[in-house]
Amino acid sequence: MDTKEPLWRTLGVLFRAHPWHGVSIGDDAPDVVTCYVEIVPSDTVKYEIDKVTGLLKLDRPQKYSNVCPSLYGLVPQTLCAGRVAALAEERTGRSGIVGDDDPLDVCILTEKAITHGDVLVRGIPIGGMRMLDRNEADDKIVAVLEGDAVYGALRELRDCPAPLVDRLRHYFLTYKQSPDEAHASCEITHLYDRGEALDVIRRCQADYDERFADLKTLLAGVPLG
Repeated sequence: MDTKEPLWRTLGVLFRAHPWHGVSIGDDAPDVVTCYVEIVPSDTVKYEIDKVTGLLKLDRPQKYSNVCPSLYGLVPQTLCAGRVAALAEERTGRSGIVGDDDPLDVCILTEKAITHGDVLVRGIPIGGMRMLDRNEADDKIVAVLEGDAVYGALRELRDCPAPLVDRLRHYFLTYKQSPDEAHASCEITHLYDRGEALDVIRRCQADYDERFADLKTLLAGVPLG
C-alpha cells in the first residue's frame, strides 16, 4: 500500500467510509458529483444518514400519502451554511436566512428502478430548487443519473418534462404538511438553472471546507497542530 495515499483512501480499504465525510464528491465536481442515495421512490418510510456513525437510519414513517418521485440523498463533503444562506437572501431579497447545517440535498432522475438506498451514484446537476423551511435555506439540487438512457442527456432543468418538475415541487412543499395545516412550513421561492446549481454546490463545498477544515486535514494524512 502506498503510504503517501491520503488517510481516507487508506481507511477505505479496511473500513466502510462515512458517506458524508469519507466519500469524495468526485474529481469532476461540480459538473458531475457523487451522490449518496438515502431514499428511493418505493420507500414508505423516510431514511436519512446518521451524522455521527454514517449509517442509514430510519428517521420516521411517511405520515401522509407523499411518495418521493426520484432518488433522493446528499452530496458528500458539502454543507448548507452561510454562503448558501447569503445567496438565498440575495435572490429573495429577504434577511435572517440561515443554512440548515445539513449536507446539500440532491434529487437524481433516472428511468431505472433502483430498489434501495445506501448506494453511491454519479449525478450530473441540471438545476435546483431554492427551498426555505421557515428561515432555513434547504436547497434541492436536481441531477440526472450519469449515462441514463432517458434523462442522462439533459443539461438544464427547463428541459425536464414539466409534470416531473411539478411532482418534485409538490413533494417537498407537502411532505411535512398535515391535513389540518392551512399553510405549508416549506416554500420553494425559485427554480434555477444548471449554472446556479453549480454555484450552490461550490458554495456548499466552501462551507464544508471551512466548518470541517481540521477533519479534511486529518483525512489528507497531514498531522494536525
